[in-house]
Amino acid sequence: MPNKEMLFIPGPTPVIDEIYDALSSETWAHTDPRFVRIFSEAIQKTKDLFQTDGEVFIIAGSGTLAMEMAIVNVVAPGEKLLVVSQGYFGDRFIDLGRAFGMEVEALQAEWGKQIDPEQVRQKLAEGGFKAVTVTHVDTSTGVAADLEALVPVVKEAGALFILDGVCAAAGVEENMCKGYGNGGAKIDIVLTGSQKAIGVPPGLGIVAFNRSALAAREELGQISAYYTDIKNWLPIMNNPGKYYATPPVNMIYALNKGLEIVMAEGLEARYRRHRALGRAVREALGVYGMKALATEEVAAPTLSCILYPQGVDDAAFRKSLADKGVVVAGALASLAGKAFRIGHMGNVTEEMFGKAIRLIGDTLVELGQPDARDFAVRTFHEVYQSQLKECSSV
Repeated sequence: MPNKEMLFIPGPTPVIDEIYDALSSETWAHTDPRFVRIFSEAIQKTKDLFQTDGEVFIIAGSGTLAMEMAIVNVVAPGEKLLVVSQGYFGDRFIDLGRAFGMEVEALQAEWGKQIDPEQVRQKLAEGGFKAVTVTHVDTSTGVAADLEALVPVVKEAGALFILDGVCAAAGVEENMCKGYGNGGAKIDIVLTGSQKAIGVPPGLGIVAFNRSALAAREELGQISAYYTDIKNWLPIMNNPGKYYATPPVNMIYALNKGLEIVMAEGLEARYRRHRALGRAVREALGVYGMKALATEEVAAPTLSCILYPQGVDDAAFRKSLADKGVVVAGALASLAGKAFRIGHMGNVTEEMFGKAIRLIGDTLVELGQPDARDFAVRTFHEVYQSQLKECSSV
């Protein structure tokens, strides 16, 4: 199934033929030994992706459902949850926590900036926080969280570290066995969806718990959830032949194939590719007078929020670009109409983005902007290749 458009929104991302082929395979019974084998393989590959010493949970749903699953299983009503937000989707944890009766407090960075770890340390010093949520890459701003600084601060305070990896997993390292900082602090929970850097269509919520997070669930006893209670899913994740709720059979096929592709590329190679691609896209768009909201020091490898040069109408730009087969997303909240968001993650290629950079230039010329197409395309390819070499030598 050839893609007719280059879908460069924050997600879903372009789906390649191998994954479409898996998705369109014959639907087997969810208890069929052939499906059980595939589901078991997908579970193991997901554990390999996050390097968890605990368990992973793969269920039908969106990233938002995974966010709910992450917090409701470790924070009880009345317990304190600290939300560390670097944009619109970080803020979503505020409403989620309050919906379950948690005592939620939030630290919100200026859009385009990282949160100051010292602010987090001072807030946690007030005491009593059960867990802290951090969005690894906020889809509204293109800002990546500084895990090296934040994970130790949270763990020093004795709180669980919950990482929203929706716009990062399989594009940015999220290794739950890795020690951050000098003390070897580790991430407790990572959540994501299937449709972004993993490169599979939307439809799966994915959550990884390490042993400390599983122990926190045990301590809670009964929780205010049923479908998202990991204790109901744990027997199925240990033996997919068991039944709790009907799994999305064809989406599991697709996930298994998607993760096979991820692992075949190699995690380190995939992370290098995403870093190089993000930098190259931003520098090429800079040739057109477009500026990323996030500076390179805090910019995400997987997505960028790009401010328009003066005189470019958002709706006209995105419509004309879409007519050429390149789909980008509008900006959110106060940035609506002033910027667009472009995803550069998943199973995308240098060739695709080289073409997209030229088509963006075509659109800008149509809207009365100077012609810098050749230089922008050349900049993209040169920066991409040089960044790949630089990242490989690090």
